[in-house]
Amino acid sequence: MKVTKIIDILKAEVLMNYPDENLEVEYGCASDLMSDVLAFANSDSMLITGLSNPQVIRTAEMMDISTVVFVRGKKPGKEILELAEENSLTILATDYSMFETCGLLFLNGLKGIDVNE
Repeated sequence: MKVTKIIDILKAEVLMNYPDENLEVEYGCASDLMSDVLAFANSDSMLITGLSNPQVIRTAEMMDISTVVFVRGKKPGKEILELAEENSLTILATDYSMFETCGLLFLNGLKGIDVNE
């Protein structure tokens, strides 16, 4: 799914934008536990989280995740945005809950990660 479509679906605010017009993500990975993201995500994933600290960006960097969506109206602080900029990440924020965010994206064709693989 193109990130531009994700922005539309989630009515998301773009806080840090690096994608080209064709940037796509194949999977959604939703968690506030970065250990779960490290265990299950891959580079084709988008991270959906309500956790707003530098570990989110560090985790995305380690997993080669290009896009992070902060839910529940959370907006990361300057330090986190600067770290995201250093790592060329796209950062989005939506007012939807994590549950609603995942549901909307799933209904529109984004795949979830199979944790049983």
